[in-house]
Amino acid sequence: MSTKEAKQMDKALFDFYGKPSIGQALPLAIQHVLAMIVGCVTPSIIVAGVAGISQEDSVILIQAALVMSALTTLLQLFPFIKTKNFRIGSALPVMMGISFAYVPSMQAIASDFDIATILGAQIIGGVVALLVGLNIKRIRKFFPPLITGTVVFSIGLSLYPTAINYMAGGASSKTYGSWQNWVVAIITLIIVTALNHYGKGVWKLASILIGIIAGYIVALFFGMVDFSSVSSAAFFQLPKPMHFGIKFEPSACVAIGILFAINAVQAIGDFSATTTGSMDRMPTDEELTGGIVGYGISNIFCAFFGGLPTATYSQNVGIVSTTKVVSRVVMGLAAAILLAAGLIPKFSSLLTTIPYCVLGGATISVFASITMTGIKLITTEPMDFRNTTVVGLAVAVGMGVTQANASLAQFPEWMTTIFGKSPVVLATIVAIVLNLTLPKAKKKEEK
Repeated sequence: MSTKEAKQMDKALFDFYGKPSIGQALPLAIQHVLAMIVGCVTPSIIVAGVAGISQEDSVILIQAALVMSALTTLLQLFPFIKTKNFRIGSALPVMMGISFAYVPSMQAIASDFDIATILGAQIIGGVVALLVGLNIKRIRKFFPPLITGTVVFSIGLSLYPTAINYMAGGASSKTYGSWQNWVVAIITLIIVTALNHYGKGVWKLASILIGIIAGYIVALFFGMVDFSSVSSAAFFQLPKPMHFGIKFEPSACVAIGILFAINAVQAIGDFSATTTGSMDRMPTDEELTGGIVGYGISNIFCAFFGGLPTATYSQNVGIVSTTKVVSRVVMGLAAAILLAAGLIPKFSSLLTTIPYCVLGGATISVFASITMTGIKLITTEPMDFRNTTVVGLAVAVGMGVTQANASLAQFPEWMTTIFGKSPVVLATIVAIVLNLTLPKAKKKEEK
């Protein structure tokens, strides 16, 4: 290859429509996969555990998570409808994966109903996201950073009990709270934290994955791993449409629908971070609308195949902003790797053998990161008396009502499902109402 051709290849990495060689694109694609694959499958593992489904169904849920994450990413990278003023998909270098933002509400729905009810609510949520995308200019003003930050903050806080229960071995486990579970969990956490702060390159990007592998090896010595499900799993299997069915429960639809509206607006932040960090510009209205419309449509599609709600992945946005590599060939290759992994049930089954204590030790740092992201968003606005009241009351009411288990005992069951199971919905509603009704502080006149 001549020097001129080499320079053209290098330049292709930094052009969205560039076509770098597979040799250049593959290491960068693997980097994206390592950064997201644990976060992509963990929500499915958590929901499967709460729903009490069989090992085989858990494998199908994880398989759907990987396959649907790949397909929704490809939709964002390669919009299939594209006109001058409208598109379905953002045509921006983003990765999509199963979102932790929905986990608290999905846990509540799975414990009271089943997976089918989550998927039915997801279809309604997809319609909500579609409407938000088509009306983003009108709706965006209701979700300033103060509100989205409060929502993200509440999500992080509400996930802490899940992480601690997992570190102790899983609430339903006979060995819950044993010293062996805590030793494995703490070793995993120490490795993840150390790599996050002292690691460089792939060691830092794949810190969670490396921590899980290390914790998994320690768990093997304690006899915590059972491989029986892996031997019976097939080598290749297509996703099973309508395997879990679809049910529509109004209270679940309201709870998930509100979260879809919030996450649709929150996606603006990830799209903006991607373009400003790697392309030195803000996203266009067409890119934002297409991205959120694609987000809504893809989630409707995912529900029929058992894929839980997806969202843009901030850690991959960080990689794009750091490396400036925006070629959709790189991102598309990463999606292809996820797709291939999802079509191999033995791989999905292997993921179900990860002990809960290992997952807890690895994910508590993720949940902490979510919480701190919320705080960062909140503090982008002045923390005067009004704004601290909005955040403080919203979080206090949301977390307080859900932690006091019997606080809504005399209310109809549908109200308990919407407001009493997950703090995120109630905190969101309170924050929006307070932000619209409380008087804004008058600006001091400058002399």
